[in-house]
Amino acid sequence: QVQLVESGGGSVQAGGSLRLSCAASGSDYRGRCLAWFRQIPGKGREGVAGIYMAGSTTVYADSVTGRFTISRDDSTNTVYLQMDSLKPEDTGMYYCALRRNSGDFCYIIPQEWDYGYWGQGTQVTVSS
Repeated sequence: QVQLVESGGGSVQAGGSLRLSCAASGSDYRGRCLAWFRQIPGKGREGVAGIYMAGSTTVYADSVTGRFTISRDDSTNTVYLQMDSLKPEDTGMYYCALRRNSGDFCYIIPQEWDYGYWGQGTQVTVSS
């Protein structure tokens, strides 16, 4: 079983930065993609960025390319999402999730239905 715990959300002014963390534990996560999603009320979860836990492949949604950076620390089993130049439209609940299938599929923009393990989420609010 896999457990994912997010932290690092908060409120920030437009143009500011936040860093989200996702601590992974359990088994079977190293050979999979871990992704960040965000959700606003009334809408589905949008894939923001992904990283292959056993390699260097990363992927970003067009809306965050150049502003967000996904990385991981293997010594602490933690994946980070560094968010810079934040905009009000980045507001939402951010979740980290682990892909159902093992393998390096992390060149694909994350889609909600491909991910089977989810954290509890952390809220990000960006004010103008």
